Amino acid sequence: MAARRLIAVLALAALPSAPALAQDVPVIQVEPAQPTTVQAPATEDTPPAVFMPVGPMHPVELSVMTYNVEGLPWPVRAGRGSKLKAIGRELAALREKGVEPDVVLLQEGFREETADLIELSGYPYVARGPRKKQRDGNPFSKDDRPRYKRVMYRRKGEGWGKWGSSGLWVLSNYPVNWVKSHAYRYCAGLDCLANKGVMLVSLQVPGLPTPVEIADTHLNSKGASGVPRNRNRMAHHLQADELKRFMEVDRTPGAPLIVGGDFNVMHAPDRYDYVMADYPFEVVSQVCKQIPDSCDAKISGDGDAPWLDTQDLIGFKHGDRVSIRPIRVEARFDGSVTGGPVLSDHDGYEVTFRLTPLPVTKP
Repeated sequence: MAARRLIAVLALAALPSAPALAQDVPVIQVEPAQPTTVQAPATEDTPPAVFMPVGPMHPVELSVMTYNVEGLPWPVRAGRGSKLKAIGRELAALREKGVEPDVVLLQEGFREETADLIELSGYPYVARGPRKKQRDGNPFSKDDRPRYKRVMYRRKGEGWGKWGSSGLWVLSNYPVNWVKSHAYRYCAGLDCLANKGVMLVSLQVPGLPTPVEIADTHLNSKGASGVPRNRNRMAHHLQADELKRFMEVDRTPGAPLIVGGDFNVMHAPDRYDYVMADYPFEVVSQVCKQIPDSCDAKISGDGDAPWLDTQDLIGFKHGDRVSIRPIRVEARFDGSVTGGPVLSDHDGYEVTFRLTPLPVTKP
């Protein structure tokens, strides 16, 4: 067992610090009808573009898919490079039919073939989350810092440094106004080898009076971390606290918000309840369970708590000038006739939202 863990650690060392497409937290613009063309990348230090509403204001449907693509290196995972390319081709096939998700949130996009996935998919705008070397300050004040020893299980990946990036990417049909990110300070076990975190992008969607902000994240795993439950649960809670503080500081007040990613809460109500205790968004699976007529649910939600049947969640929060509600939920890459082939240890989870401009109320 120790030998296998050591192999996993050494294999993660082979993770590239960054695919050739990106530096820091870039936004990459690609001309869909041509080979990949990388323009000057925009980072967190690049001034955001001036927002100019496009066209008359009207309700808009926006589809968002979160997908952990299992982009881990050999020998931790075998055959993943070809599967990442296959995901890109499947997304391109959906694009040819005009049914591709408008926005794709990727997790575990560690391997260099993630660049192939992006190029093949045809998405014109791409943003990347925390890079391998990104380090952010402690989000907790000196008096509020948790009693958490950051290195306790050195043989299980803690204290080895970051040998991979966050693995987070956002692919979009709509222009990216700006990108912000935060690399989590706290972690447990083998998860510490990746620079897990959260990224937030601002998208300019025609027909809406304000940009839409979308967050992508990946929180600490449970058993896969290789450390005791109390340890990985505490790290998960601390990352949830970091996520909340990041959103409080970096999100634009009053902006419409969509949040997605691999929250690692499956069959873990304690984790889910902690995340949602005071979070500023509603979870789609809960809303569709409570008001079933409001959602065209094409995936099973028969259990008492379908949000605990998966690691992957998507949530939302209304904006001051744009309301949001989920209208359709479906699975991608789940092996079904309509969903497409299984290409990862996760399914793609897609939600279509209706975003409606709200009238401006005068004081």
